[in-house]
Amino acid sequence: MILLYFKAFHIVGVVVWFSGLFYLGRLFVYHKETEDFPAPEKNVLIKQYLKMEKRLYYGIAWPGLCITITFGLAMLIEWGIPNWILIKLVLVALLVGYHFWCGNIRKKFCKKNIRWNSKHLRLFNEIPTIFLVGIVFLVVFKENLSLTALFIVIITLGILIYLTIQFFSLKKVKDSKLE
Repeated sequence: MILLYFKAFHIVGVVVWFSGLFYLGRLFVYHKETEDFPAPEKNVLIKQYLKMEKRLYYGIAWPGLCITITFGLAMLIEWGIPNWILIKLVLVALLVGYHFWCGNIRKKFCKKNIRWNSKHLRLFNEIPTIFLVGIVFLVVFKENLSLTALFIVIITLGILIYLTIQFFSLKKVKDSKLE
C-alpha cells in the first residue's frame, strides 16, 4: 500500500516539475523576443520576465524536482531496480542536467549575457518533451520495450519537433515580409 502513496506523490512531482520546465523554456523565448521592443516597453517586460523566471525556477521547478526524486528513490527502495529503471534513471539524470542548464540560462538573462536567439530557445524548450516521451514509454512498456524502439521513438520525435520549429520560423519570416 505504501508503494501506491509513493507512486502518487512521485507522479504529482513529475507533473509539477515538467510544468515548471515547459513554462520556463517558453518564458525564455518571450524574454528574448522583447529585445526587439521599444525601450520603455522592453524594460518593463524584461523586469517582469526576470521575476517570473526566478519564481518559476525556484518556486515550482525546484520543488517538483525534489518531490520527484524523493518519492522516486522511495519507490526504488521499496520496489528494487529492474533493468528498465536503469535506463529511466539515465534519462532522469539528463533531465536534472537540463534543469540546471535552465538555471544557467536564467542567470545569463539576469546578466544580459544570453547569446542564443529565440529559435535556439524554442529548440531548447522542446528538450523536456523528448525526455518525457522516453520516460513515459519506459514506464508503460517496462521490459517489453526494446532499446531500438525507444531510440526510434525519441529520434523521430526530435526530428518532428525540429522540422516544426523550422517550418514556423520560415512562416514567420515570410509573414513579416508581407507586412
